[in-house]
Amino acid sequence: MIEIRRASPPDGGALGEIHAEAWKAAYAPFFAPEFAAQAVRDRRTRWHARVAAGPETVLLASLDGRPLALAFFGPSADRPGLAELYSFYGHPDGWGSGIAAALIDATLCRMSEGGAAGAHLWTLRDTPQSRRFYTKSGFTETGGTRLHDFGDGSPLQQVEYERVFTGPSGRRHHSAHC
Repeated sequence: MIEIRRASPPDGGALGEIHAEAWKAAYAPFFAPEFAAQAVRDRRTRWHARVAAGPETVLLASLDGRPLALAFFGPSADRPGLAELYSFYGHPDGWGSGIAAALIDATLCRMSEGGAAGAHLWTLRDTPQSRRFYTKSGFTETGGTRLHDFGDGSPLQQVEYERVFTGPSGRRHHSAHC
């Protein structure tokens, strides 16, 4: 059974585990081993403060009681009227289980209910698995690109994706019933 709820500060450890293991599987190959190992350690500890701060929302998804996916989102700083999906990670143990699809649906619902006209996100250009997932979830590439430096001084190319919540009729829609 999949359960999705808003995360709270005591969930910091579970969020850190999800982020670290997902990042290690998807991103570590892009970096020197020493930098990647430090980045994984850092991701295990940053979520307690992140959950407690600001207007952003962190959702935590569990499968049969085990936390396996997270979504971190809030208002877009660059795109007025849109929400931004800052982070979306699934623990590799949950890949293929349907938990990520359930979480993205819940995330899009929350964004739409919060008044956003749509959502956008940035993901690494060279991560085909995440790009396929976002496309399958109704996002399309905007053509926007940027470089992102994870802290090692070697920026990586990111691509932007967007999903609009209103159709031509102006009627709001999203991917699931909220």
